[in-house]
Amino acid sequence: MKVAVIGAGPAGVTAAYLLVKGGAQVDLYEASGDVGGLARSINLWNQRVDLGPHRFFSSDTRVNELWLELARQDFEMVDRLTRIFYKNKFFFYPLKPFNALFNLGPIESVLCFLSYLKEKVKPTPDDGSFETWVTGRFGKKLFSIFFKTYSEKLWGISCKDLDAEFAAQRIKKLSLWEAVKNALFGGRGNKHKTLVDQFAYPSGGTGMIYERMADFIRSKGSNVMLKTPVQRVITENGKATAIETEGGRTEKYDHVVSSMPITLLVSRLPEVPEPIKEFSKKLKFRNTVLVYVEVKAKDLFPDNWLYVHSDNLLMGRLTNFRNWVPELYGKEESTIMVLEYWCYDEDAFWTRTDEDLIELAKKELKSTGLIGNAEMPRGHVHRIHRCYPVYDRGYKERLKPVEDYLSSVGNLSVIGRYGAFKYNNQDHSILMGILASENILHGKNNNLWDINTDYEYQESSKITKTGLVKG
Repeated sequence: MKVAVIGAGPAGVTAAYLLVKGGAQVDLYEASGDVGGLARSINLWNQRVDLGPHRFFSSDTRVNELWLELARQDFEMVDRLTRIFYKNKFFFYPLKPFNALFNLGPIESVLCFLSYLKEKVKPTPDDGSFETWVTGRFGKKLFSIFFKTYSEKLWGISCKDLDAEFAAQRIKKLSLWEAVKNALFGGRGNKHKTLVDQFAYPSGGTGMIYERMADFIRSKGSNVMLKTPVQRVITENGKATAIETEGGRTEKYDHVVSSMPITLLVSRLPEVPEPIKEFSKKLKFRNTVLVYVEVKAKDLFPDNWLYVHSDNLLMGRLTNFRNWVPELYGKEESTIMVLEYWCYDEDAFWTRTDEDLIELAKKELKSTGLIGNAEMPRGHVHRIHRCYPVYDRGYKERLKPVEDYLSSVGNLSVIGRYGAFKYNNQDHSILMGILASENILHGKNNNLWDINTDYEYQESSKITKTGLVKG
């Protein structure tokens, strides 16, 4: 069997890896020069960094077993510390009552508590928005402090226009009461991803897993073609039969796995009905601009990353790569930080010069007070186009007809954050790759569209330094 896989992010490279293991001949096409997609790692200033913070955590045994198969013994368990930076103070997330009370002060704390009680007595009507979903679980005051500013930085739209589905997937059943219980009982027996306080991390950066998959694919005679963007998938009589690269080369295949952005896939497919194209055009992606800054100092603050809720700063997240594993920085004495900014194609921010962005990042980093008077000799900009699928209100009604149409195309599997328009973590994309390979190799009928942060595990487990612990 000859299979084309478009996109070498976690979903695509996992599918390719397992298809090759199952005996298929695979051509893996990747537009960039590296595998790993959003979860790739890069070398910078004699250190190793990721494209922003990427922690791996799953309770799915199939995903964990595959991850360990690739990581072997080359990983560490990292203690997670990720706090909210708001008004120059650190707030634990999930919220720890005494920490929050102390930082907010007595008056603000009482107002937060009263706001929460009001929701218990007279709940805010749920209108399907992120704002009413979170307000109902935390109260209006806590929503405005700990959710509103960050979410609107990330998405570029009002929380009133953000679909509650985002909260349902990313926050799930977490509430103020659950956060309090977690604080009181030390997280014992806690499986909520938002509350997980330790995660497995590869010694060579998060991209190491996908680099090893690519090495295996090559070793078995299949192809990993970097800097080879795919122009379109070719269909005949309702079945995918070939792909055409941007260079104009056409190659026939028995099956095509696509993790290219769903909007591009649909706009370039032949035979697509016009209404489906129109629905697809209304699906939006948000871009990310990463600005790396070298800071001539160590031990600046202990967090893996910070959520920056201060509305006087444009950055939304700040990662400190010195707080992951020592293998990333080796003998280097400096700290690499990355500041994350988000925008749309049409925003002026997307086309700002690298020099301008680096100066902005240095200015913002200095203003936080987190680095003191440390020197910042170098900066580096990395832009990611179509990084986050935007869950604006009503997006599901636009996405469903597109899903249904793509499901009707024979010999085509659509997976991944970009491909399936799902706000996946690494484990969800890996699972999509696993299930797609099962469908192709063994004729299974796994519904790939069902995989998101709400899927149910067949068998629960967790990774520890000594291996997999089930149950």
